[in-house]
Amino acid sequence: QVQLVESGGGLVQAGGSLRLSCVASERTFSNYGMAWFRQPPGKEREFVAAVSWSGGTTYYADSVKGRFTISRDNAKITVYLQMNSLKPEDTAVYYCAADSTGWGKAPVQYDYWGQGTQVTVSS
Repeated sequence: QVQLVESGGGLVQAGGSLRLSCVASERTFSNYGMAWFRQPPGKEREFVAAVSWSGGTTYYADSVKGRFTISRDNAKITVYLQMNSLKPEDTAVYYCAADSTGWGKAPVQYDYWGQGTQVTVSS
């Protein structure tokens, strides 16, 4: 059982930046593909970005490409989401997730989830 704990959310003005972190509970973290999802108010959870187990390959939703960067540090059992040029439409609860089979865009593919961290972008 892998436990994931997100941090780094908050309130920021449009155009600003935030860095989210997600710390895992186990060293087996390095065997998992990791991703960030978000759930805007009143909407379904959506894929944001994913990173392969080695960190060598990354994937992004079109809506965040060029503004967000996902990375991981397996020695620190942590995955990050650097968010720049934030927009009001980025407002959501952000979740990190772990996938033992690789990565994917569908939430159902992921085995473990964090509790979420709120990101609010004001206009």
